[in-house]
Amino acid sequence: MATRILPAVGDADAARSVTALLSQLPDTEPAQAAGSSTQLIDTLTQLAHESMADLPEVVLIHERIGPVPALELVREVALRFPAVGVILITADTSPALISAAMDAGARGLVGLPLSYDELVARVRATGNWAVGVRKHLTAEVGTPSGPGGTVVTVSGAKGGVGTSVISIQMALAARAAGRSVALVDMDLQNGDLASYLDVQFRRSVADLADIHDITPRVLQDVVFNHETGMGLLLAPGDGERAEEVSERTARQLVSALRGRYQVVVIDCGSQMTGANTAAIEVADIAALVLTPDVVAVRAAKRMVRMWERLQVRKAEETITVVNRAVRNTEIQPPLIERIVGTRIARTAVPAQFKDLQPVVDAGRMQDLDSRSVVKQAMWGLAGELGLVRSAAQHAAGRKGRARYRSDRGALGFRRRHGDGRPGDGTDGGISPDPQGPQGPQGSPGSPPGESAGNGR
Repeated sequence: MATRILPAVGDADAARSVTALLSQLPDTEPAQAAGSSTQLIDTLTQLAHESMADLPEVVLIHERIGPVPALELVREVALRFPAVGVILITADTSPALISAAMDAGARGLVGLPLSYDELVARVRATGNWAVGVRKHLTAEVGTPSGPGGTVVTVSGAKGGVGTSVISIQMALAARAAGRSVALVDMDLQNGDLASYLDVQFRRSVADLADIHDITPRVLQDVVFNHETGMGLLLAPGDGERAEEVSERTARQLVSALRGRYQVVVIDCGSQMTGANTAAIEVADIAALVLTPDVVAVRAAKRMVRMWERLQVRKAEETITVVNRAVRNTEIQPPLIERIVGTRIARTAVPAQFKDLQPVVDAGRMQDLDSRSVVKQAMWGLAGELGLVRSAAQHAAGRKGRARYRSDRGALGFRRRHGDGRPGDGTDGGISPDPQGPQGPQGSPGSPPGESAGNGR
């Protein structure tokens, strides 16, 4: 069987050189080179949602890749796609770099300038390793593979638009549907999830800043197990500690949480730092929250354009959520969609602060009345994004949910795309469960039997 190879090279000249040499290798099927770290992850994610068998056996990562540094990208691929062998291409073949590459999860290293014989030997050895790993994994029933859980980031176009409340309620909806959920506060300077959920915990995201390998044991020490069954990872109590959390830490954290939880909801706030920007980049779904007023709409447009300039997220890969919607306002979702240039969630959250004020003041957001139209709308939004599906429904709808992901990686290898579009109600894995999210037995505020998408 031919070994499938996916190269990732940021420099155009280097990409042509690598592709030309790969085309000469025997018994290989090289794919078109991914031009960035984001494109590589998107491609592997889409392939993994089809089947582990669709993943390439070998990924070649050139040292001229970006925006994520090569070693960090090696670590990301090795953590999220353990059945893929990673080879690093670099001009530095010193023992220190070889050790660092092995620690990151690389299966080998090829020096520059490329040597045909060295590349053949390394690709063959790595391909054989990947085949053996996949045989072992498929022989074990229930062994997880692919990209893991769903990561959703919730960002605000500006301050005070309701990202924290929406993040909490979507996480509660996913938990009520029986899924394991982590709720992360990446609004590192001003995060208030602890106040909304009546939590006092001394550990925070900042405690991971000096950790080079975030293992399940490390996560267990910093994640607070909330009474609702969610895992909470809080922002630091001292805002100045936000600077300690690097982009590298954020990427490792998201990868570790993705492997442990079925749903990871990240409140990114409205201030973009390196850490929460990295989380937005690697997330499966990026939601941008705004209110239907001129200032917020303009702020949302600025935010989307900034993400595009920084190659964090394309406009078509972002879904905008309208909070505090009013029927008789002049600024309606179709107008917002035209101005901001993103997709608009079908579920809008109505302006009913009187429903929220008692639980906000009490710090008990989990006690929000099931009859509240605000709660019904936010749980409906969770259904629209595919967070409240059962395990069987999730398996059946993986292909559709992947359509919320980037299509920047639509290159190489065989795929089977669904025909449904997000929001058309025919496919896409984002339509609310017609039976509605079911609350856990005995938990307050769980709306049994209500429709997840009725918005009433």
